[in-house]
Amino acid sequence: MDIYKLDYPSNFSIKNIGQYSLAVGFFDGLHKGHQAVIGEAKRKAKELGICSAVMTFDPHPSHLFGDGKNKVGYITQYPEKVRLFRSMGIDALFIVKFDWELASLSPEQFTESFIKRLNIKHVTAGFDFTFGSKGVGTMELMAELSKGAFDTTVIGQVENGGEKISSTRIRQLLSDGNVEETKSLLGRPFRTDGIVVHGEKRGRLLGFPTANVTPEEDTILPANGVYAVRFTADDVIRDGVCSVGVKPTFHNPGDIPAVVEVHVLDFDGDLYGKTVSVDWIGRIRGELKFSSAEALIEEMEKDKKYAKVMLATHR
Repeated sequence: MDIYKLDYPSNFSIKNIGQYSLAVGFFDGLHKGHQAVIGEAKRKAKELGICSAVMTFDPHPSHLFGDGKNKVGYITQYPEKVRLFRSMGIDALFIVKFDWELASLSPEQFTESFIKRLNIKHVTAGFDFTFGSKGVGTMELMAELSKGAFDTTVIGQVENGGEKISSTRIRQLLSDGNVEETKSLLGRPFRTDGIVVHGEKRGRLLGFPTANVTPEEDTILPANGVYAVRFTADDVIRDGVCSVGVKPTFHNPGDIPAVVEVHVLDFDGDLYGKTVSVDWIGRIRGELKFSSAEALIEEMEKDKKYAKVMLATHR
């Protein structure tokens, strides 16, 4: 998969690229609705005998507008998003820098610069995709602006359980700790990538050594609590029990930010400094404050047994 990082107007320097059937959108989460858009772009590419491509944007528009207090946390960070695009068999990925220059373009300017000049022959997007300054451009308008240079397809609303599948819905599910339903909308477990760092090492003293994972910046996390997870390090996948929260048995609420700690089952090794992934399989319980370390250990033993049962049913 070829990867092109673009901004306005320097994307004009791209030379000798082929013809593409393009799926366009932000695609945070790459959920089943997004997969429908990309699948149609791939189908059209095969039909037309051209290459398939995806155009996405970085960063999220909420990181540009406002005072920074309402930034949207990412469901899928770019390294994982790129991996997923590649696994879907996309030929080319256009990552467009979302800045004030891009946000100020009219729909006509956007279409000219990022569709026609990139030799796009077919554009597929979701029904709610907008573009251009203040989002006034619609796919209907893009079809008019094409003037025969390319064709368009709009994918309608994709639903699950009678409700629209959307990144907003997934963020709400994660804030509720509902990683099981999140999986049904994504078509895969929700994943958190990060680096293992040194922590308080209290878990080892309690008989439950943990890998303390620092997630990538601006990554959304599930609600505080305990979860059954699958933990990947050095391309090896292992079962685990993950606690995310502020450890109220040992800290006052607000003293520390949420911490991700994974007790990797049946493992004893050095993980410090490694880039790892946590796939959230199921929620075991919410975060609790215990009266003693002994009471916590007793509950952790229960969590471990419950996680093993849960993970055994999710192979």
